[in-house]
Amino acid sequence: MTEEPRIKITAVDDDETILEIYETGLAAAGYEVRAFSDPKKAREFFAQAKPAEMPDVILMDIMMPGLDGISLMHDVHSHDAAAHVPIIAVSGLNDAATLNDALLFGAMDYMVKPFDLDLLLAKINKAAELSRKRAPKP
Repeated sequence: MTEEPRIKITAVDDDETILEIYETGLAAAGYEVRAFSDPKKAREFFAQAKPAEMPDVILMDIMMPGLDGISLMHDVHSHDAAAHVPIIAVSGLNDAATLNDALLFGAMDYMVKPFDLDLLLAKINKAAELSRKRAPKP
């Protein structure tokens, strides 16, 4: 029986504490995590990444300096190699307008900080399953 490959997550958040939670908590749960504290560096990664480097799921902060998460979601999904990758918006903002914008511009789901790690893991698993179904076949 073939073992499922580890779920690959790319996290983009300007809060180092949140990235540390992702890197330790998600890695401990068996996920492969790539983190970016600078949204512009994340945009460069998605623009240049080969299909094999694409994550199964993206965790995206909304409020970041220089480039907000809503704009970055649009940029990410404009690249063919990343168009199928589900994005979970993770934000300290808990208002209807922000939630609506996130969902309108490409987020599959939305989590409010501070978040429950178990709930986040469940959302990641659901998103990864969808991602793998949508992924272009090599």
